[in-house]
Amino acid sequence: MQKFHSLTNNRDFQSVYRTGKSLANQYLVMYVKKRDDEEENRVGISVSKKVGNSVVRHRLKRLIRESYRLNCGQAARGFDLVIIAREKSNGKTYQEIEGALLSLLKNHHLI
Repeated sequence: MQKFHSLTNNRDFQSVYRTGKSLANQYLVMYVKKRDDEEENRVGISVSKKVGNSVVRHRLKRLIRESYRLNCGQAARGFDLVIIAREKSNGKTYQEIEGALLSLLKNHHLI
């Protein structure tokens, strides 16, 4: 099982928000910032309370995390990513979330 590194500090999230580039589709928003070292990508996932209760938010985080985990081998390395779930993502299937994530990765030229 392949594990990826997470963004954990608010300072890291804010840095990506301020200096990163963002693209969005109907279910997700993705901010990408190039890092100096070429090791691994760090990923942060954010789901607002507007999306739903804690059960719904945690389910979406798991779906996004698993989608990225299974496809991170294809992605370019050395980036900080912040993925934000939109309200429309509530109740969507794994395939829809994975498709939205892959679409954003392609639009950012990471795949």
